[in-house]
Amino acid sequence: MADMDDDELLDALGVEFTPLKASSRTPREERIIAGFEDILRFHQTHGRAPRHGEGGEIFERLYAVRLDQLRKLPEAHALLAGLDKPGLLIGSSSAATDVDALDEDALLAELGVSHVVPDDDDITVLRHVRSSVEKRAAEEVADRSPCEDFENFRPLFERVEEELKAGVRKALRFGRDASVADGNFFIVGGQLAYVAAVGNTIKAPNGESDARLRVIYANGTESNLLRRSLQRALYKDDTGRRLSDPDMGPLFGGTAEPEDIESGTIYVLRSKSDHPFVEAHRELIHKIGVTGGKVETRIASANKDATYLLADVDVVAAYALHNVNRVKLEGIFHRLFGAAQLELTISDRFGNPVKPREWFLVPLAVIDEAVQRICDGSITAYVYDPQTARLVGPDATTGHSPD
Repeated sequence: MADMDDDELLDALGVEFTPLKASSRTPREERIIAGFEDILRFHQTHGRAPRHGEGGEIFERLYAVRLDQLRKLPEAHALLAGLDKPGLLIGSSSAATDVDALDEDALLAELGVSHVVPDDDDITVLRHVRSSVEKRAAEEVADRSPCEDFENFRPLFERVEEELKAGVRKALRFGRDASVADGNFFIVGGQLAYVAAVGNTIKAPNGESDARLRVIYANGTESNLLRRSLQRALYKDDTGRRLSDPDMGPLFGGTAEPEDIESGTIYVLRSKSDHPFVEAHRELIHKIGVTGGKVETRIASANKDATYLLADVDVVAAYALHNVNRVKLEGIFHRLFGAAQLELTISDRFGNPVKPREWFLVPLAVIDEAVQRICDGSITAYVYDPQTARLVGPDATTGHSPD
């Protein structure tokens, strides 16, 4: 029998062989795309490109810097052309830093992408052999992959962003507290990251303890990098931040603060809207707000305001307050009932789509309990369980079922 090569032998045996297709994109390109997708999500939510400015929310400022860098990167224009439907890359850069002074390698470095192109004639460069540094980096950083159960984590990211805006959480420079634990949130490489799990303790090559993490990112990816790798990345990243745990601070007190109102009212409204979903769940859908004036004045033109679902409302509960911090109080309600926020889009008087806020699928009895726990300070130990429609405390048995 004549000698046959592998392909001929497979053909003779009737075996079809299809070579594995290599990924069409490099890891660098995948990371650039993932970063731009965050900017697109911001544009879709806010209807504009992210802007710079000290008064801006931290995520918006991070996205603005990233967008400026991408605009200066020729590779990004070609790579992202199919995604950039709003034309975000066409705009002018306005970063506070001098992006023009950065060459392509520096821009890639700012994006967290390493880009080294060795001279083909340089005999000192080993081909197809990874250096020990590259091997260690690959082991430490680990590849990101799509998070298959990201929908379970999405509400956490949305709640954290609301807590940051409300001042319930703060973004702190990483370093003073370098610990990494299950449930921590960080900003690394311009991405919001959540430590979903910490694996068993292992020994690092230098003898110190380490552990594998499951880290979920806000763009729907995840990685299994080492704890010490995450710490090093946060140390090196000028924008790396730890997010503090929810800390409401004093809501009531004898000293007035800038956001305090001397006296005010927490009001709970029920809509008279004829929207089919509202009609079907009218007894469960409530708007929770805080005002320093009269509630009647606040809702006088409710039927002309998309915030109130373009319909009249009934005041079903009101609670008088004194020396209360409005921002912190609203932050508490967003944190507590964020998972039950009404997902409803209506058209305003001009036909523009509006997604009203501060409407929640929560029974009135649970709102009443929440207010009482806010007043006595015990609310920080409770979460709202949408499945059972009650507040659940530390022992998982406290809380009252709705009447």
